[in-house]
Amino acid sequence: MSYEKVAQAKSDIIIGTKQTLKAMKNGEVVEVITADDADQSMTLKVAKLAQQLNIPHIRVPSMEELGNACGIDVGAATVAIKQ
Repeated sequence: MSYEKVAQAKSDIIIGTKQTLKAMKNGEVVEVITADDADQSMTLKVAKLAQQLNIPHIRVPSMEELGNACGIDVGAATVAIKQ
């Protein structure tokens, strides 16, 4: 389900942990998705900030599938959907 949501929102997504954190702090994000097989030290920062800012956070099993849903050829640890 979340992969499909990302694929549908392709023009309104932010890929990558640093960019996601920045966009979250700027109030540009309505939802974040993190991959369970990503480095936990990276995704934990996003999860904590999402909780603090009351931004919905969804976890998916695979970086590779998340990257594919974004239309990129590499895995994605973190994706944000913009407002």
